[in-house]
Amino acid sequence: MKMISISYPFTNLAELVQEKAVSIAIGHFDGVHRGHQNVIRQAVDVARKEGMLSAVMTFSPHPKEVLGHGEHYYSCLTPLHKKQALFEELGVDIMYVMRFDLSFAAVSPSEFVSGVLRPLGVGHAVVGFDFTFGSKGAGNASTLLELCKPDIGVSIVEPLYDNGVKVSSTYTRDSLEQGNLDKANSLLGRPYEVSGTVVHGDGRGRTIGFPTANLELHDPYVAPKLGVYAIKAWLDGVAYNGVLNHGMKPTFNKSEIKPVMEANLFDFDRDIYGKEIRVQFKAFIRPEQKFGSIDQLISQIAADAAQARAINQSL
Repeated sequence: MKMISISYPFTNLAELVQEKAVSIAIGHFDGVHRGHQNVIRQAVDVARKEGMLSAVMTFSPHPKEVLGHGEHYYSCLTPLHKKQALFEELGVDIMYVMRFDLSFAAVSPSEFVSGVLRPLGVGHAVVGFDFTFGSKGAGNASTLLELCKPDIGVSIVEPLYDNGVKVSSTYTRDSLEQGNLDKANSLLGRPYEVSGTVVHGDGRGRTIGFPTANLELHDPYVAPKLGVYAIKAWLDGVAYNGVLNHGMKPTFNKSEIKPVMEANLFDFDRDIYGKEIRVQFKAFIRPEQKFGSIDQLISQIAADAAQARAINQSL
């Protein structure tokens, strides 16, 4: 899959036009949840049936971040590199990353079609039912359908519901932040994950018999609820089960500026400082709590580890 970064107006159109028409799914797609997957799969299906190339157009940074609609969108479920991997798994040929800035935000719906989609050789566009585009969200899916006539086909994908609630990025974020990991993973269609670098912590875990890898995250991920999780982690391409604490370490009365993630990998004892690590959250075990003594903490960590082992063996 090719990833092509673009900005509007185009200055290098000759380099952007493909050898075939393009069937394109359009959206920010944060999370690439099951609803997003339906949109993207439809674009891929049309491409295969019509002999087109399949593509996704996503936007960076998040439009709501640029337009100042709240700090909620400074974090993400899926950073760009993760989106790229997920799009490729779905069979997408091209990933267009449109720079979203105030200039692009001012583009009208008709200009988006005439100045972006047609020059890129789009033969078919697929969007979700709640898709909006153009300055101040003036256009919607029905607007796109009309503006694309007669040369660009448009498919509008109906919402996907989970027990009566629409599958969405917001629903997924809220589920993570509330500690409902099972729901978040169900909405995503896979375990939620983060990636980062192993950095030095205070070394206290090793002194109490549970050495941990402290994670410095690469991207501003949506933070799951503070607490203890069963995880699966990848280091150098090898998977390890483990348990992770995401929190402020209140038992040690240390004033953390922000929560930290510390992973204890089972049956593992290596120096991995500076290594890249990818962590999947498999199950939420318990909220973070403060213990009256180090012995109580050690006893609880042992119980958490045993529970995490059992969970990973059952999945």
